[in-house]
Order: sequence, then structure tokens, then C-alpha cells
Amino acid sequence: MMAPTWIAGGGVICGIGQHVQACVQAFQRMQPGMAPLQFLRSAHTAFPVVEVKAANDHLAQLSGLPLSTARTAMLSLIAAREAWTSSGLDEVRDYRTAFVSANTVGGMDKTEDFFPAFLQDQGKGRLHGVSQHECGTITEVVADALGISHHITTISTACSSGANALMYGARLIHNNLADVVIAGGADALTRFTLNGFNTLMILDTAPSRPFDDSRRGLNLGEGAGYVVLVSDAVAKDRKGLWATLSGFANANDAYHQTASSPDGTGNYLAMQGALHMAGLQPADIRYINLHGTGTQNNDLSEGLAIARLFGNTPPPASSTKSFTGHTLGASGGIEAVFAALSVRDGLLYPNAQFTTQMKELPFSPITTFSAGNDLRHVMSNSFGFGGNCSCLVFSKGGS
Repeated sequence: MMAPTWIAGGGVICGIGQHVQACVQAFQRMQPGMAPLQFLRSAHTAFPVVEVKAANDHLAQLSGLPLSTARTAMLSLIAAREAWTSSGLDEVRDYRTAFVSANTVGGMDKTEDFFPAFLQDQGKGRLHGVSQHECGTITEVVADALGISHHITTISTACSSGANALMYGARLIHNNLADVVIAGGADALTRFTLNGFNTLMILDTAPSRPFDDSRRGLNLGEGAGYVVLVSDAVAKDRKGLWATLSGFANANDAYHQTASSPDGTGNYLAMQGALHMAGLQPADIRYINLHGTGTQNNDLSEGLAIARLFGNTPPPASSTKSFTGHTLGASGGIEAVFAALSVRDGLLYPNAQFTTQMKELPFSPITTFSAGNDLRHVMSNSFGFGGNCSCLVFSKGGS
């Protein structure tokens, strides 16, 4: 068992809001972000997406980065800065500050824009056009803008990337390698991801309906989400702390390159391991932020694992992807912020577009927003391709 790690703040930008409070208001008003393509150019216009409602020139103004910067990096910096500001901490250089950031597409948007012109004239822009292509480059661009040099790491484990960034950050603090860690993830929507998920035939032409018996697939989204993890020494005597990261686990059942195991073995082991680290029983959890992508396979696998661990009456559960879409490498970070807020403010988020309980499961997701609930322990699930399953547990006051 590892000592809990304090969460001092968080930041989010996604398709339902450009800061945390805007996202909470979208949940309150039952306003999911699905819409036709507006900023990404693609032939696949039949699929609704959840884009951040801003063109690159506006994101450049918000982030202070050059317009030539990859969209993923601009989203990352905006959310990371909000997280730092909300923490109330002093200057970055006053601490041994680390930046652990996840993504899956890197600067793919710039690569996609580069190649049409390159194919016409291969003597122009050969290096500059793909200079931000790698996932790690995005992290470095943002770390430089934040003034962080102590420790910089990129995590890329598909859809569990953001959650795994928090695990890595907590370990840095636990092993006295950092005092403060900005941890989470970012991903911009690209033609590469839209085309790829269409090839897998798991995109829905309607707004996605996670954990609904009529679900037909997911909607892709984009955004960024980060929390600020701090050591006990930094947290001492500090007011306004959000929660603690009290438990976490990663498990891999190695069932398939993209599909979850039918019985949810990896999902079950991740949730069980996170509870064990936190020293909790299933009955202690008061809310589950589901991975809940809306695909046939994922929701059934996760649902069966939850029923196995929690029985026929699990705690209230919902998928915030029914609002934000599936933001890939950003999802674990965005949902970690939402889960920490659940603990701090007692928030329960609705599952949008839900109508019919899955016939294979004994429970349904909640469909209404509420605040002020007593949510001492909250669970957040992030399950990725290749069976890379991660679970985080957030708690009040280190308990």
C-alpha cells in the first residue's frame, strides 16, 4: 500500500467547455458537445464529433504559443496552466516540479496539413512540417512554456494514457523524485484517428449512448486535462486541496489488440488492484466515472467487471464521454479532474442519451446531475487498446 498523494488543483479544456467551470455547467444544463465537423477537414462528415469549439488561431491566443504549434500542444498548455493556477502554488521553479503528459497522436494534425503540399513539391518544408509529429515533442513544447525542466515524461498507452500519467506522477512523489507533478493528457482530433476508428467500425453516426442497450459506437472528441499532484510537505498547511489519489492499478489481460476481453478480466483486476492500494472495499466507493465509450464490446466488458466486483447494486455510475466524446490520450486526465471534483464538491454527472438498460447487466447509469453528495471515495476507469486497463481511486482528506 502506498501513501495517498494530494491533488491541489486541476484544469480541463474539451468540447463542452474551455475551463473546468464551463464543463460543470454543461453537465448541469445537460448539454453534450456532439456536433458535425467544424474545424477538422475530413471526408467522414457523417460522424458527429466533440471538437473544442475554437479554431487554431484562437487557441494560439489562449495558449500564447505560435500558430504553427500543433493543436495538441495548445490544448495541453491551456489545461495545464489552468491546473497550476487553480492549485494556488507559487512559481514552478520554487519546487522540484515534474510534467508527466500523455497523448496518442502527437502533432499529427500538422503532419496531415504538411503532406499535400510536400507531395506537390518535395523540396519544401521537409523538416519543419513534421517537426512536432512525435508524442514526446508535444510534452517538451508545453514543459518549456511552463518553465519545467526538473523531470519531463511522455506516456502513450492508448486510451489509458492520461490515467497512467497520474500513476507515474504519484510514484515520482512517493519516491521523493519530485515535490509537485502536473499529470494528465491531451489529444487533438485528427484525420488519422477519425479514419482509423472508422476502419474499426466502432463510430456512431448519432450521439453516442454509453451503457445503453441500443448503443452503436463512440464519438471521438478532443481536449486536455491535468491535475496538480503535491507531496505531503507541499500540502502541509495548504487550504483548498481537492482530494487525494488514494489508489491506482494497471492490469493487462492481453486479450486482443483493440478489443476488451469479453468477461472484463483486465478491467476487474485494475479496479480490484486500485481498491487494494487504497485499503478500501467495493462498498466504500460512492461513484464510478465509467470508461464507457459506447461500443458494444467495451461497455459489456466493463459492465460485467463492475457487476463481478460490486454485485448487482454498484454505486452510482456514469460515462462523461457521453458529453465530451472519447478524447483518447486526454480522457484519463480529463476524467481524473472530473472525479477529483466529485470528491471535492460531491458532484454526480449524468449519462447523456441513455434510455434502455443493457439486458446483460443488473444496473443502469445515472442520468441526472447533482451536487453536494457525500462522495468520500470515487473511482475513475480508463481502459485502452491492447488490454491496457487502468483504474484510479480519489478520496477525501487522505482517507
